[in-house]
Amino acid sequence: MGESELVLDTLAVDDVLKLIAGASGGAGVRSTTVPSREPDADLPPGSSDWRQALMNAGAGPGAPPPRQASTPIEQESMPKRSFEAPTEPVVEHSTAVTGITVGTPSVEMFGGKLSSLTTLEAIAADIAKCTKCPLYSTALNPVPGEGNPNADLMCVGEAPGATEDETGRPFIGAAGQLLTKILAAINLPREQVYICNVLKHRPPGNRNPMPQEVTACSPYLIRQIELIKPKVILALGTFAAQTLLDTKTSIGKLRGQVHRYYGVPLVVTYHPAALLRNPGWKRPTWEDVQLARRILDSSNAGA
Repeated sequence: MGESELVLDTLAVDDVLKLIAGASGGAGVRSTTVPSREPDADLPPGSSDWRQALMNAGAGPGAPPPRQASTPIEQESMPKRSFEAPTEPVVEHSTAVTGITVGTPSVEMFGGKLSSLTTLEAIAADIAKCTKCPLYSTALNPVPGEGNPNADLMCVGEAPGATEDETGRPFIGAAGQLLTKILAAINLPREQVYICNVLKHRPPGNRNPMPQEVTACSPYLIRQIELIKPKVILALGTFAAQTLLDTKTSIGKLRGQVHRYYGVPLVVTYHPAALLRNPGWKRPTWEDVQLARRILDSSNAGA
């Protein structure tokens, strides 16, 4: 009634009502603006100071701020951890929106010369001597990919960066370190997945890939998918998503759906390098990788 003003925004309504009712005997709070450690004179015998009760409950001055919700991806410096179930309701895989379908499970993704490459090592050796596009002449090393040849999850990015070009390994720079944390957050050690890019050589200056370069490199990626037979493909970034799904649709519209790439479920999310520039995209990325995790769990349960 204008007699008193309390800061109660950190308590649930029911808790506030219980505290006030218990402190005042249901008669309402008597106004006072002078802090006191002593019980009010008009409180029932044996009742504690309601101001102190509120402070003890975390609503008084000097109380610690409420804990801010965050996702494992938002904690860039976090150590590797096991998968934490989301605190908010999530959409089950069975009710997720169906997206673009490319090819059919019964049709071989790629025939011809590369069909004779029956191991990932054979593919890597062929990439090392590939001259189908000019990138081989400017790159230091080919970057075919690495990881578990029987991986359930396959991560596909755009192209190698400078660090990857120097070492011949995919996703080991700053973006790669963040990807490792993202995978750990859904209980997938990096060693259990397969990581690669659409392009197998670095474009000069990290420029966007040319159409002819994609045409030259795509058969290698497709053959890798054929051999690994992943249960889920995680497309990292606009370029990888648009290349695999043969579309110009923006990544914002491709997210949140379960696409199909020759029968393999495909989930689209932001590239880890983009997350380093735009931290606001970490939460939607967290939602995307949880979707990929649920598809994996569903596939394993039905196996």
